[in-house]
Amino acid sequence: MRRSSQAGLAGALLLLPLLVRAELVDRVAAVVNNDIITLSELQKRAAPEITRVAQESSGTERSQKQSLVMKKALDAMIDEKLVDSELRELKVSIGDKEVDAAVEEVKKSYNLTDEQLSLAVAKEGLTLTEYREQMRKQIARYKLINEKVRKNIKVSEADVKSEYDRMMRSEGEDYEVHIRHILIAVSRSAPQPQVEEARRKATAIAVEARQPGVDFAELAKKRSEGSSSSDGGDLGFFKRGTMVPEFEKVAFSLKTGEVSDPVRTQFGWHVLKLEEIRKLGMKPLAEVRPEIEERLRRQQAERLTTQYMETLRNAAVVEKKM
Repeated sequence: MRRSSQAGLAGALLLLPLLVRAELVDRVAAVVNNDIITLSELQKRAAPEITRVAQESSGTERSQKQSLVMKKALDAMIDEKLVDSELRELKVSIGDKEVDAAVEEVKKSYNLTDEQLSLAVAKEGLTLTEYREQMRKQIARYKLINEKVRKNIKVSEADVKSEYDRMMRSEGEDYEVHIRHILIAVSRSAPQPQVEEARRKATAIAVEARQPGVDFAELAKKRSEGSSSSDGGDLGFFKRGTMVPEFEKVAFSLKTGEVSDPVRTQFGWHVLKLEEIRKLGMKPLAEVRPEIEERLRRQQAERLTTQYMETLRNAAVVEKKM
């Protein structure tokens, strides 16, 4: 009997460090009413952005940026908990047909097959079932917020004319660029050796693309891993504020016919070629009115959504533990 007790005590002592470590990993990051956000959940949410910051900065700057990433991720998760609580109270549910339609829209937007979607989801560390459940939650949250703010959105004629005048002053002398690109896909959260291998591959493609007589469009069809590869990497014309900042900065710095060095975005490494620059001439108000109205509605929706989330926070018990 004594030996059995001693063995049990020894086993418990051996397990103690593991239990302590588990508690540290899963300690509470925030409490939202009766819901808990654990540190491990927060770390998983912030991991891709933390990895990007680690690759692009160092020292004190890296530490500060990573702290900001964690803060933003925690705030986003708190907001989601608040909205989910409202959804439960209002008994809002999303059926499988709505999820199916949303998944099909994603596939259509990115020109993905079922297999390609599964691979893309797996790169983010999710199963297709988990991805669908995330989509279900996102649809429900969108519906709730849309319902809460939509009735308060009002765009007047004076708003439209004021925005048009602003566009005349700021965009009248601007230009747009016609870009082709070759993408070597790699996830933000990919291990550094995989990221570096993709960069070397993209660099070799850039060198090849600059060789005399090389057709960039044909090269893109053969080597690009992006959805535009079948079109020779053609992205058409676009103006400032359309693409992700890293991509856009390089696109608007190139000379006509110039091929860029590889540039990293959340999609991977891109090699860009500037085909053409075209000056922008302002269209009549009647032609751009729908675009302006949509932009103003979107801006109002963002502002009203922020106000709605503040209302939820003020009515809730939110306690940050870090």
